[in-house]
Amino acid sequence: MDDAGDDPRELLASGVADLVFMRFPDGKNPADERTHVIPLYEELPVVCAPREHALELYDDEVPLDELVDETWLDMADYPPQVGGAAMALEVVGAGTGLLIVPQSVGRLYRRKDVVQKIVTGTPSTRIGIAWLKPLGDEPEDPRVEEFIGIVRGRRANSSRQPSVQERERSAAEQAQRRRQRGGQSAAGASRSGGGKKGGSSGGKPGGGKRRGGPARGRR
Repeated sequence: MDDAGDDPRELLASGVADLVFMRFPDGKNPADERTHVIPLYEELPVVCAPREHALELYDDEVPLDELVDETWLDMADYPPQVGGAAMALEVVGAGTGLLIVPQSVGRLYRRKDVVQKIVTGTPSTRIGIAWLKPLGDEPEDPRVEEFIGIVRGRRANSSRQPSVQERERSAAEQAQRRRQRGGQSAAGASRSGGGKKGGSSGGKPGGGKRRGGPARGRR
C-alpha cells in the first residue's frame, strides 16, 4: 500500500503491471492466495515538523511519547489527487501540524521549511515486490522469474536464470545438430569412396604407354 492507502495490487489485477513495489507495516506480509510478495528492506519512520520547532533540539532520534501533545496530520487526508505526500509536507511547513512518513518519502519531498528526525516507538514499514501467482497449470512468466532472481541477488549470467538456461538449451541443440550433420557427411564420404581401384582413368589396369620405340641391338 502507498502512503494514501491505495493498494498497488489493483495494478496487477487489472493487467496494468506485471510487478509492483509496495509498502506495508513491518512484519505484516500482505501475500495472499493470489499474490506473491517478497519483503526487500525496512524503512525507518521520520517525524516532520516546521522549522524552529522543538524537534530541532534533538540530535538524531525522537521518542514518540515525547510528542503526544502535538497536533498531527493524517496522510489519508492527502490522496494523490490533492498532491499526496508533497502537499502534506507543504502543510507541515506552514505550521499546521506534524507528520510521520517513511524516511524515503521524507527525503524525496524534503523542504527547507521542514525538519525531519527519525522517530522511535512507532512501527517501521517495509518495501516489497509483488506479482500475481499463475492460474491453474500456467507456468510462471520467465521475464518475471528473471527479474525476481536479480532482486534476490542472483547474477544476470547465473545458470539459474531462465534466459541463461534457454541460451544453454539452444546452444546444446545447435551443437547436437552440427554433430548429426557431421556424422551424415562422414557416412556419405565413406560410401562415395568405395569404387574401382586401379590406374588412372582411361588406362588399363596395371598398364600404361611406353616411352620411346623398341630397343635396337648393337651393330
